[in-house]
Amino acid sequence: MVAICVVAYAFSPIDLIPDFIPVLGYLDDLIIVPLGISLALKLIPSYIIDENREKAEDIRKNGKPKNWFVAVLFILIWILLAIWVGKLLFGIFD
Repeated sequence: MVAICVVAYAFSPIDLIPDFIPVLGYLDDLIIVPLGISLALKLIPSYIIDENREKAEDIRKNGKPKNWFVAVLFILIWILLAIWVGKLLFGIFD
């Protein structure tokens, strides 16, 4: 729950101190977000961190798994999006 709150605060357009105030606007982000991350990491049990470090090491050694179906799907979506934008803006592909 703490991690969700920290991420929500980091991405939220609403801050405790608005960003347009010189120095102080970004200072709250530079203090609150790292403190929240630190608190979230302290609340995670050590056995979970150890398990996930082992999994990350295995992935690093064996290489990242590849899902070619999803890759092709994303490429097709981008091509279709480019064709659609081309039709809208330039009237090409008619």
